[in-house]
Amino acid sequence: MLDILGDISSFVWGPPTLILIVGTGLYLTFRLGFLQIRALPYALKLAFSPKRQDKKSKGDISHYQALTTAMAATIGTGNIVGVATAVVVGGPGAVFWMWITALFGMATKYAEALLAVKYRTTDSKGQMSGGPMYYLERGMNAKWLGVLFAIFGAIAAFGIGNMVQSNSVSDALQSSFNIPTWVTGIVLTLLTGLVILGGIKSIGKVTAFFVPIMAAIYVIGGLIIMVMNLDLIPAAISLIFTDAFTGSAVGGGILGTVIRYGVARGVFSNEAGLGSAPIAAAAAKTDYPGRQALVSMTQVFIDTILVCSITGITIVMADQFSGGLDGAPLTSASFSAFLGETGGYLVTISIVFFAFSTLVGWSYYGEKCFGYLFKNDKALSIYRIVFVLVVFYGAIELIDVVWLMADIMNALMAIPNLIGLLGLSGVVAYETKKFMKIAKEEKEQEKSAKAKSA
Repeated sequence: MLDILGDISSFVWGPPTLILIVGTGLYLTFRLGFLQIRALPYALKLAFSPKRQDKKSKGDISHYQALTTAMAATIGTGNIVGVATAVVVGGPGAVFWMWITALFGMATKYAEALLAVKYRTTDSKGQMSGGPMYYLERGMNAKWLGVLFAIFGAIAAFGIGNMVQSNSVSDALQSSFNIPTWVTGIVLTLLTGLVILGGIKSIGKVTAFFVPIMAAIYVIGGLIIMVMNLDLIPAAISLIFTDAFTGSAVGGGILGTVIRYGVARGVFSNEAGLGSAPIAAAAAKTDYPGRQALVSMTQVFIDTILVCSITGITIVMADQFSGGLDGAPLTSASFSAFLGETGGYLVTISIVFFAFSTLVGWSYYGEKCFGYLFKNDKALSIYRIVFVLVVFYGAIELIDVVWLMADIMNALMAIPNLIGLLGLSGVVAYETKKFMKIAKEEKEQEKSAKAKSA
């Protein structure tokens, strides 16, 4: 069974799917006129500047909370383990292709979030529900595709969003601090239950506080390494760029391997095109779909261009990627090469934070997918309870079959979502044009108000 599932996983994450994901981002990039580049400064301002919510805005959580909830799910072990694997198998050039994937992925993430807000609905409790299943049903008139996405998402949440994460935490703590896995499992289960049983508002508050701290700890650690070793950066960057087009360093010297692993790990990390993050975006308080879409777009920039780059460049600088190490041990060894034991502990603590945040974010995704399939409060409560209990099981034992099945479900989520993005690209272009006109008027009004006050 493992061999069969492994073959299926390799197929669904093979070149056709990766080409579809990157191709969709490329198409949207040109259709939106490279919006992710020209509107990035404004998008970052929307995401991090305190702004009074318009009274007409509908939603459950703020722009910032929606962003951090999505980032909680995406900034995970992929930023530490996935990047290391990409460099080992694909070579240093894989980091470059992660950047390219992120560049086009920003346009994909923007489109996902815009459609999620535009086609969202209000459930029986007065809370917002949205995501691919809703824009496939209400926008594309293809409910069967929405149902497929929801099935894949609800199942994937238990693997990639739950057991894999809790197992990563327990394994890291046992290796570094000799903490028994069952102890970690109990603590994780209790913490997860306290957060997710409170619903999206509770999740939003926790991630708004939690995510900036965990990301800052890791990024600052990486920046300290770079500042202390400025002389190594030019050679590392040069190797990343040259290997991106030659594939000569590792991975058998095959250029296709470099591109494939760079793209695959980039997608794994920022989830652009998978359809998960727009579920959180749909809960945001916003007056226009385009406003929240720009905020969501910054998630890819932070996740891949910032956090993954810290990992990738540090690993290349340490030059230990061809010595037999892989995954978390490689990243840990690379940080330790520059910071001593402190570097290893930094990576371990980051894995704990990243994995737990992913667990919390994915709990919401799975819940919303399940809620789309079964509009029953009792069934939803049971789903939440089971999700919390599975955290403990994942911490003490992770079955390879679970990982592979979740991996397959994760890839299958992307297919109906990408169909929706391509089919509704005209709606995305129209809504974007409308909002950018409004944003321009708002900017002129702000300038006028400042001039009058002066």
